[in-house]
Amino acid sequence: MTDLAIVPTFRRGVKFRLDEVRRRWIVLAPEKLLLPDEIATEILKLVDGARSINAIVDDLATRFDAPREVICGDVLQALQDLSTRGAIRL
Repeated sequence: MTDLAIVPTFRRGVKFRLDEVRRRWIVLAPEKLLLPDEIATEILKLVDGARSINAIVDDLATRFDAPREVICGDVLQALQDLSTRGAIRL
């Protein structure tokens, strides 16, 4: 289980931005282009190098009025996937 106190950060050289051509959020990593889904996009918007996983879960659970356990599972799964792909450091 991932420690919820961890503060996720983007790896060096990784950019998360709105691509005007595609009209969607993208993750640019060295030699990679990732197209996150809507859930991952909302999570990535909160990855600022200061917020813990716990704080991200709390923010999303409040904003979407959803059960914290469900949001926590989604956040952990998305961050782990992005970490495996080399975009996020946990």
